[in-house]
Amino acid sequence: MSGAGAPKLSIDASGLQIAIVVTSWHTEITGGLLAGAERALKAAGNDTYEIWRVPGAFELPLGAQKAIDAGADAVIALGVVIQGETPHFDYVCRAATDGLNRVQLDSGVPVGFGLLTVDNEQQALDRAGLPNSKEDKGAEAVEAAVLMARL
Repeated sequence: MSGAGAPKLSIDASGLQIAIVVTSWHTEITGGLLAGAERALKAAGNDTYEIWRVPGAFELPLGAQKAIDAGADAVIALGVVIQGETPHFDYVCRAATDGLNRVQLDSGVPVGFGLLTVDNEQQALDRAGLPNSKEDKGAEAVEAAVLMARL
């Protein structure tokens, strides 16, 4: 699993206006990602973040842009896309990834990438920050975005 060498970063999120943009699909997984992001923000001194719900991963970039337009200093983008039997997976993953990257480059506001793109549900559960998960990608997305906001 890729998280074997992931650093544990010390962050200070106090005073930052943070928006968490989270998808509505696969609620157990996205709920775990959201809980991990919230834990990380609270531990870093921020309990005034906003949660923005979007339908799916394809809508994450526009949700992030709207959050930035509303004044966010950093955005945490959370969701999951699980491989299916059609190329839809490839299109959605590429659109969401490219879109989120474009939003942060165009705006200069960091976007923490917490979009899981996995082959199966178990891989997502392993990364969702749930009690039996091996990784917490929601918290990792917070750490990356907050560090970039503090540059």
